[in-house]
Amino acid sequence: MALTARDLMTTDVETVAPDDEISEVLTKLSRRDFTGFPVVDGTDLVGVVTEHDLVDIFQPSGRTLYVPFGLPPFLESLTYALDLSWDELDVELDLVKNAGRPIREVMSRDVRTIGPDAPIDDVLAVLVDEDEDVNRIPVVEDGALVGIVARQDVLGAIYRERTADAADSE
Repeated sequence: MALTARDLMTTDVETVAPDDEISEVLTKLSRRDFTGFPVVDGTDLVGVVTEHDLVDIFQPSGRTLYVPFGLPPFLESLTYALDLSWDELDVELDLVKNAGRPIREVMSRDVRTIGPDAPIDDVLAVLVDEDEDVNRIPVVEDGALVGIVARQDVLGAIYRERTADAADSE
């Protein structure tokens, strides 16, 4: 019998809500061994928030200071760019500025999902797709989140299947 997403998935999925504050999600994420959460409204999957989404709000933008410099008798000045990004104060100010924002403002809405009856080959196709770059796939049935399949779940299933086959052939 071929494995399906239902066989691989974890059904006790930790989630966050769209109105949860960024600071709450950052705290929750720092206490877990994984890198993101499905975002659900009731039971409906509405997005996913990952470390990558949260790091993006702290990326420097518009923090380069352009200083024109020229001395007479030069008619043109040279412009030097000083990058003021990523100092501690900037990160702290970004955290304070963004801490109370709802997670719905930074979550990814275009989420790749699978159904519970998807065969393991479909799951593998998503996990190895370089354009997707996902570590876990939400399992959705009729719009509701019913589970999640992590890369580790698939690797474990393949390992168990291979070691069982090897034991049977001995």
